[in-house]
Amino acid sequence: MRSDLFYRQNPLIIQTTDGSKVNVNDRKQRPTGDKDAARQHLSVAPPDIKRQNCRMSSLQRRQLSQLLAVWRLKSRVEVSLWPAAAYHCRTLCCTTTQPGDPIEVHRRKLFLWFSHLPQEEKQFGGYFSPETMHVDPLILERKTEDRTVLHCSPLQTLGPSTPTITVEQLFDPAASCCEGRGLNVLLYGAVGTGKSTLVRKLVLDWCSGTTLTQFKLLVPFSCEDLGQLSKATSLRDLVSRKYLHLRKHPLLSGEGEQAKDVLFLFNGMEKMRLNFRIGASELCSDPNEPLPPGVLVVNLLRKYLLPEASVVVTTRLSARDRIPQKYVNRYAQICGFNDPDRQRAYFTSRLLQQTGETARNHEAQALIELLYLNLQRESQLAAACFLPSYCWLTCATLHFLHFTDSQAPIRTLTGIYTSFLRLNFGGEVLESKTGTNVQLQENHSSLMLFVVRTLGKLAFDCVTYKRMSFSEKELEQWIGGETKTDEELRQLTMFRTDVLDFFLAPCSDSRKHLPKGDGENDEQRYVFAVPAMQEYLAALYVVLGENKSALEKLTRQVSVAIGQASEDVSTIVNIFSKFIPLKIFAVFNLLKLFPKLYDKISGYNKGSIARTMASEMFRTEDSENEDVLDQVEQSLLGVHGPQLQQYSEGQPFELYPIFMGGLLHYENRVLLQQLGCSIQSATVVQITRALRKYLVREISKPQPPEELMDLLVLLYEFQNPRLTAEVLASIRTIRLTNIRMTSLKCFILSSVLSCTPASYHLEQMDLSSCLLTHDHLQTLRPAFRHVTDLNLQFNSLGPESCILLRDLLLDPKTSIKFLKLCDNPLLESGARTLLEALPENQSLIHLSLMHTGLGDEGALELADRLQKHAGLQELNVAYNNIGDNAALALVDACREHPSIHTVHLYLNPLSDVGKQSLYVRGVPESQRGSGRRVRVLASVTEGSDLSEDWHPILSVIRENASSWDRERVEQQLKVFLRDLEWGRQQQQSLWKRLHFRRVEKGVRQTLRMLEKDKLPPVRK
Repeated sequence: MRSDLFYRQNPLIIQTTDGSKVNVNDRKQRPTGDKDAARQHLSVAPPDIKRQNCRMSSLQRRQLSQLLAVWRLKSRVEVSLWPAAAYHCRTLCCTTTQPGDPIEVHRRKLFLWFSHLPQEEKQFGGYFSPETMHVDPLILERKTEDRTVLHCSPLQTLGPSTPTITVEQLFDPAASCCEGRGLNVLLYGAVGTGKSTLVRKLVLDWCSGTTLTQFKLLVPFSCEDLGQLSKATSLRDLVSRKYLHLRKHPLLSGEGEQAKDVLFLFNGMEKMRLNFRIGASELCSDPNEPLPPGVLVVNLLRKYLLPEASVVVTTRLSARDRIPQKYVNRYAQICGFNDPDRQRAYFTSRLLQQTGETARNHEAQALIELLYLNLQRESQLAAACFLPSYCWLTCATLHFLHFTDSQAPIRTLTGIYTSFLRLNFGGEVLESKTGTNVQLQENHSSLMLFVVRTLGKLAFDCVTYKRMSFSEKELEQWIGGETKTDEELRQLTMFRTDVLDFFLAPCSDSRKHLPKGDGENDEQRYVFAVPAMQEYLAALYVVLGENKSALEKLTRQVSVAIGQASEDVSTIVNIFSKFIPLKIFAVFNLLKLFPKLYDKISGYNKGSIARTMASEMFRTEDSENEDVLDQVEQSLLGVHGPQLQQYSEGQPFELYPIFMGGLLHYENRVLLQQLGCSIQSATVVQITRALRKYLVREISKPQPPEELMDLLVLLYEFQNPRLTAEVLASIRTIRLTNIRMTSLKCFILSSVLSCTPASYHLEQMDLSSCLLTHDHLQTLRPAFRHVTDLNLQFNSLGPESCILLRDLLLDPKTSIKFLKLCDNPLLESGARTLLEALPENQSLIHLSLMHTGLGDEGALELADRLQKHAGLQELNVAYNNIGDNAALALVDACREHPSIHTVHLYLNPLSDVGKQSLYVRGVPESQRGSGRRVRVLASVTEGSDLSEDWHPILSVIRENASSWDRERVEQQLKVFLRDLEWGRQQQQSLWKRLHFRRVEKGVRQTLRMLEKDKLPPVRK
C-alpha cells in the first residue's frame, strides 16, 4: 500500500529505445501479464537512466536509486506472481483498492458480531442460528398516562383492546411531536420476556436491509459496558472507540439534518445511572465535547445532542421511570409469548433444527406434538412458557433428554439450569465482561445471591417439608423478611418488580398442590414456574452454605475477628519470645484454637451436606418411583395414557440431591462465580470426601433399578472421574431391568463407566426390557468391555445390531462369558453374522438366542460353527420355529462338542417322534463322540417320564408369556398337558402320578393366567 502510494505521488518516466516515454508505475501502460514487455523494460530502462544520472545531483541520484530498487522489487514480484492462482491475484489486487463505504463495513461487522451465538447456544452442537430460531414476541403499545398498566406482568390476562405493534411501527414518523426531531422509544419488559433476543434480531434485520430501512446508520450500545467507563469522552469518540470504522463519520457531526438517518440503541438501561437533573448532567449539543457516558445518553434523550437522531432504549420494569415521560415518545412493553401458537412456533424452530437426519426430525416432530398437547391443557408449563426464556429452558431440556449422543458436547442438566440463569441475569448483547450487575457489585451484593437468599430459602423449606405450593402470606414472610435498611428496601422493590414473576407463577390447579387438611381453603397459591427450578434453587441454597445454623454463623463471625487479632498478637509474641523466653507467652497460642474449632464446625456442616445428598438419593418412599430423567420428561410433556401409581406420599424431589452434586462441577461454579455466587474449592473437596463415604455405604445395599439409574445420573452430573471410579469400585452388578433407556441414559451409563480403570470388571449388566435399539447399542459399546454377564433380553435389536455384537465378541479387550439375546428380532441373517465371531472368540460360555427368529437355516448354521468354538457350555435356541431335522442336527453337533452340556429346544414345533429322538441322541454312546450326556430341554416330559428340567421350562414360559405370541404359547402348553396326561396314565406308582398332577397343575395355572390377561388381536 505504501509503495503504491509513493509511486502515484512520484511518477518515474523513462525513455525506451523506440523513443516513446513510459511511466514504469502505470499498470495501464505496462500490463503485469505481458512477460515480453516486462523483460523489455528490465533490459532497456537501466542504460537510459544511467545516462541521465550524469546530470543529476547527488540527492537526485539517491532518490532515483531508491526508486529503482523498489521498481526492481515490484517487477520481480509481478513476474513471480504471474503463474500463481487467480485467488492470489485477487488478494493482491484487494490490497490496492480504496476502502469501502464505512456504513457497509459497519453492516458487515455488526452482522458478524450479532450472529455469534452465546456459549449457552453452542452446547447444542451448533444447530441453531438467530435467523432460523427467532419468533417475534408480543409487543404492546402503552400510553404514557396509563400508570397502572405499565407495570403489569406478562403472565396476566391481556385485554382485547390493548393494541399490538411491531418494531417497524414503533418508528412511524407520525408519532413525532415536533418536525425535525427523532423519536425516543422505550422498550421495557420483565426478565425473560425476550428483550435481548429482540435487540439481536433487530440489529441483524437492519444489517440485512429488511427492516428500519429509513435509518442509514444503527449504533448499538450495551449500557452495562457504558456504565463501566469512567473517563469523559465525546459522542464521536465514543462511537469510534466501539466502532473504529465510524471514526469521524459525517452523520455524527451534528451539521445540518444528517443525524435524522441515525438510530442509537441502548440495551439494558437499568445497568446505568442516568440523572436528568440539570445540576447533575450539563446540557451539551456538541458531539465533540468530552462528557461522561451517562451525560451523553441523557442529552441524546433530551434531544439536546443530535436532536434529529432517533433513540431506542430497552430496560426492565423497575427502571422504566428513570427516564421522564416528557423525553419518551412511545412506550412499548414486550410481553413474551401470549398464546400456544407462538410457543409452538418457537419449539418448532428450535427442536427441528437438527442435523438433517430424518429419524431425528420425526422424533422432534413427535416431541412438539406432545408438548403442544400439554400446553393446550392450560398446565403449569403453559403459564411458564409465556416467558420466552422458559421456552428456551424447555427446548434445552428436551434436547438434552432426547438428542444427546457421543458426538455432542458434554452437557448436564445442572449446567443447563445454570446457563439459563446466566443468560437471564448475566448475559449481554455487546461486549459481555463479567456477566454481573455493576450496581450490585458496587454494593458488594449480586441479584442472583439475593434470589438464593430469598427464593432459595423458600424453595429449601418447601423441599424439606415436601410442599410445592405456598400462600401469599407465606411468600410475604419469606421474601419480605425483616428488612431494615434503605438499600435492602431498594433491592426488595427491584426484586419484586423484575424477578419475582420470573420465578413464581399463580398455581393453575391450587387443589392439586394443597397440603393435607387445607382442601377447603380457596386462597390463591403460588408455585415455581418450573418444578425443577424449585429443586435447583434449594440445592444452590444448601451448597452455598446459606442454611447455616445460628451457632455456625456466630462461630464464623467470632472466628474471623479472633483470627485477625491472633495474627497480630502472635507476631508480637514471637518477637518478645526471642529475648524473654517466658512460658506465659504460650497462653497466647490459645487464640489459634478458635479458628481451628470453627474449621471443625464448618467441616461438620460440609459433611451434613454430603449426608443430605446421600439420604435424599436413597429415600425408601421414593424407591418405587420412576427414574429422575423420566420424571423431568413427564413434567414437560405430561403423562399420556394411564398414570402410573405414585408410591411416595408427598411430592418426590429426586432432582434436589442431583442438582447439589451438579453444582459442585467446576464449569457450573465458574458460571455461578459470574453471577456473584461463589463456591470455594475447599468446600467442594470437603463435600466430595464425605459424599464418597456415604454413597459407598448406601450402594452396598440392594437398590431398585430406578435408584441405581438416579445414582448414575448423580455421578454424571458431578463430572468428577476420581469420585466416580471410587464409588463404582464397590459395584459389581448393574441391574437396570425395565428402565426405559434413551440415548441420554445410554450415554450417561457409558460415560460413567469410562471413568473406571481398565482392570475394572462388572460381574453382570442387566439391560433386559429396556427398549434398546441399534443406536443405543453403539453408544453402550465401550461400557460392554467391562462386563462378564451381558443381558440384552426383550429389546428391539435387529440384524444390524449383530454386526456390532460380532465386533464386540472379536474385541480382544472384551471378556463377555454370558450373552443373552432372547426376544430380539435378530432373524436368520443376524444370527449368521453373530456366529461369525465364534471361531476367534474364546471367552463365551453361554449363548441364549431364544425367540430370535433363528429358524431351521439358522440352527443348521449354528450346528456347523459350533466345533470352531471350544469354550461354549450352554446353548438356548428355544422358541425359534426349529423343526425335527434341524434340531437333531444341532443336538448331534452339541454332543460332538467338547464342552456343551445343555441345549434348550422347547416351544419349537417338534413332533413326538422328534422329541423322543432328541432324548435318545442326548444319551452318551461309548463308541461315538466324547461319551458325555447332553441335556436336551424340549418338553416337560421325556417319553412316559417327567423331565428333570420341567421346572425351569415352565418358569421361563411364565416369565415371558406376556411378551410372546399368546396363541402359540397356549398351543404349546396344551401339548404339554396332553403329554402329561398320557405319561400319568402309563405310571403304576401312586407317587409318580401325584408328581405328574403337580406339574399339570402348574401348566393349567399358566394357561389360566394367559386367558385372564388375553388381549384382543391388534388390527393392522
